[in-house]
Amino acid sequence: MKFVDWYLKIGVVSALIGASMELFMINTAFYDKVTVLESEKRAWENSPGAQAVREALNPWKHLDAERTKKS
Repeated sequence: MKFVDWYLKIGVVSALIGASMELFMINTAFYDKVTVLESEKRAWENSPGAQAVREALNPWKHLDAERTKKS
């Protein structure tokens, strides 16, 4: 109990740093940019081109799936 003031100071400083980071991200439109990037990523992952790339990078995918079904 003798270091309670120290822990409170650390808590307050941490909360101020976190709040300033959130304000910075809101003011720089960080969340809008991330939303656009995530939607583009999901659109790409569901496209036929991405499916072809996944198949090309892992040609043994079907063999692994058959092994797990058998066991």
